[in-house]
Amino acid sequence: MPDEESVAVMWFRRDLRTHELPALAEAARASRILPCFVFDDRLLANGRFVSPRRTAFMLGCLDALRSDLRDLGADLAFRRGIPEQVIPELASECGASSVHWTEDLSPFARLRDRRVGSALAEMEVTAVPHPGAYITDRPQEIHTRQGRPYTVFSPFNRAWQETERRPAEERPESLSLAEDIEPGELPSLADLGMEPGRAGIGSFEPGEGAARSAARKFLNDGLSEYEDRRNLPSGGSSRLSPWIRWGCLSPLELETKLGRRTGEGPRSFRSELAWRDFYASVIANYPEVARHEYQERYRGTLQWQQDEELFEAWRNGQTGYPLVDAGMRQLLGEGWMHNRVRMVVASFLTKDLHLDWRLGERHFMEQLIDGDVASNNGGWQWVASTGTDPAPYFQRMFNPMTQQEKFDPEGEYVRRWIPELRGVPDDRLVRPWKMSAGEQASSGCEIGKDYPEPIVDHSEERLFAIERYRAAAEADPRDGD
Repeated sequence: MPDEESVAVMWFRRDLRTHELPALAEAARASRILPCFVFDDRLLANGRFVSPRRTAFMLGCLDALRSDLRDLGADLAFRRGIPEQVIPELASECGASSVHWTEDLSPFARLRDRRVGSALAEMEVTAVPHPGAYITDRPQEIHTRQGRPYTVFSPFNRAWQETERRPAEERPESLSLAEDIEPGELPSLADLGMEPGRAGIGSFEPGEGAARSAARKFLNDGLSEYEDRRNLPSGGSSRLSPWIRWGCLSPLELETKLGRRTGEGPRSFRSELAWRDFYASVIANYPEVARHEYQERYRGTLQWQQDEELFEAWRNGQTGYPLVDAGMRQLLGEGWMHNRVRMVVASFLTKDLHLDWRLGERHFMEQLIDGDVASNNGGWQWVASTGTDPAPYFQRMFNPMTQQEKFDPEGEYVRRWIPELRGVPDDRLVRPWKMSAGEQASSGCEIGKDYPEPIVDHSEERLFAIERYRAAAEADPRDGD
């Protein structure tokens, strides 16, 4: 039953849904509610990872959320400013006794939320963080028997599988909006100081309705073959990550639906979902990884090259290695990339071009609709061999040619994203630079003109990378002090 005459603020952030949302379910118990969203320029305009593309997707999700909340009898108030100031002001305006939000674990979010909580406490308003962003309530508290955070995925996954899940929350049947509050207008990208021309979101439709439709389709049509097809960039992955990242889908609800299904597909997909909780745990327990290598032996000892031309070739999909270039062009084209290809292009940047993983991390965060600080950082450090998983660096060197042969054997993915290679025969598509002049003419692709020659020799750069990592691992960081 609603608390008599009480008002609650529901502060949405990256939980843009109405189903299975503990913070909303609790706030809805008040007699009136003020749902709100704060546009914080510290993130959107001036943050480390500014992204017009991701912001465009977020705006679409907010528009859909406002419509859903209006259907329930409420609305979504938009404000722009610093949450430490705006949230207390809104609470004061509507006479709220509590403010509810979904807990996040990035270093920025945790500091921001502590400041908001302190400001509310001074007003004697209760701040109530809730679970809901991850499958487990507090992944950062899944520890070893010795009481330490896990730093290797496999044992974390085993413990995670055994961690108790909370019951899923029901969507509120109706909401009553707090009185005398001006909701405000949803800003455009231009209003936020961003160029719309850089914000294409491909085939991903924003909002909870689209998310739930995509989830149903995957669970009914794709899950059974997921284990066999998930590594094929031409198809087989769930493609649900943008909606999970923005909270249009509850990860707990998604996992709960897996529990009713049997086979390797559900088992494998659940394990993939666990990676998200794992990287959230890592960044919560080791916040320094947001800017530095997790492995201290590589901090300052692993020397990265600086070559803007090589970086531009990688970023624009012009390396001469088809699988790498297809992945980078997919990223530019639709703001998303298949996970197997993410690993291949990350390995190429760090171990073929010897460029700093932070350059790739930043580029991904600029382009990815599903860009998530914890998962993106964890993935890049995993491939760069600087992260939490202790596998030897030489086991994380992806050969772009053998990866293409194994996972895109008919060239469906490569030909989709690199139109200049569509006429190249299958037996030349992995190494198009080996075509004879006649083959190039007949395929309509002149190497060096229509498609670039390889910018580096993979076999040579692999040996150089091994030497670089070996030297860095053996270096004493105290030398030269």
